[in-house]
Amino acid sequence: MKVEIERDSVMGGRMHIDPELQPALKMFPEVSFSLEALAEIRKVATEDALRDALSGGGSEGVKIRDVFIGGPEGAPDVRVRIYEPLDADRPLPGLLWIHGGGYVCGIPEQGDRRIREIVEEIGCIAVSVDYRLAPENPYPGPLEDCYAALKWMFDQAGELGLDSTRIAIGGGSAGGGLAAGLGLLARDRKELKICHQVLLYPMLDDRNTSRAGDLSRDALFWTRHNNHFGWKSYLGDEPGKDGVSAYAAPTRAVDLSGLPHTFIAVGDIDLLAGEDILFAHRLLQSGVPAELHVYPGAFHAFDVKVPEAGVSKSCGSAVLHSLKRAFSEHRKRKRKRDALTAV
Repeated sequence: MKVEIERDSVMGGRMHIDPELQPALKMFPEVSFSLEALAEIRKVATEDALRDALSGGGSEGVKIRDVFIGGPEGAPDVRVRIYEPLDADRPLPGLLWIHGGGYVCGIPEQGDRRIREIVEEIGCIAVSVDYRLAPENPYPGPLEDCYAALKWMFDQAGELGLDSTRIAIGGGSAGGGLAAGLGLLARDRKELKICHQVLLYPMLDDRNTSRAGDLSRDALFWTRHNNHFGWKSYLGDEPGKDGVSAYAAPTRAVDLSGLPHTFIAVGDIDLLAGEDILFAHRLLQSGVPAELHVYPGAFHAFDVKVPEAGVSKSCGSAVLHSLKRAFSEHRKRKRKRDALTAV
């Protein structure tokens, strides 16, 4: 009954929603996460992702392959999905992409369309990581899988045809949260130098789970109930407690300095809008270049649910522009360093 009331309030005009996004309210069922329902949710999500990947068709200009790489010490191997442009001069910039799913579901294939577009448009090599899922594998397992994939990209840069000075990371929702945590982890371990990060409506704050909030903030697709379930599964404990690692919940980080240029996009009626906007503000205060896009009338994962909407296309274009600029700037710096070294 609660879902019906919330959706009626949206359709009744008490909360602004982009008109092009409104069909999604009837096209996509509301999903309530629970341990009992998780197996079925994963099954449906996997089937949808594989069907969308197949229906989207292949791209003659992009080769896709799956490989297994060594996982974190004592952990299983990790599947990564590699997207490579054909007939492109190498070395190329690289992007590690991390899929969403509330930390509890999802597979790399769900990002096929987006990643193929990025690879074709920019001419980069992308790697999407099939990290272990919570609650069976709570933090730090999923994050360490992502770190293993990122380190593999750097270690295998020559074989892959990658320019290791131009490797970016990114993800959406839980994948955006993992990307933000990965950025902090890479900064502090000082092994890998990331040039850019793309965070789409990222899950950043485990404390955004307890307040009832106004109705609009619990209405669309990623509710506070689901947010609580995702965080509890990922942390392996009740969210919002003291002592949660900043690598798990990046808004917990005291120091955000030294992070790469960051792109953040979120809809203004997304449950996560407040934490994402605050994170961008804190990055700027810390001296980190940050680009923030807040899309009016857009809910969680709007660009995935209604990719043909104008606001979704605007978001996609902004992501492409952000990556192009980052890769171009770092290429110029590399050429300048190479020229100085030659002298």
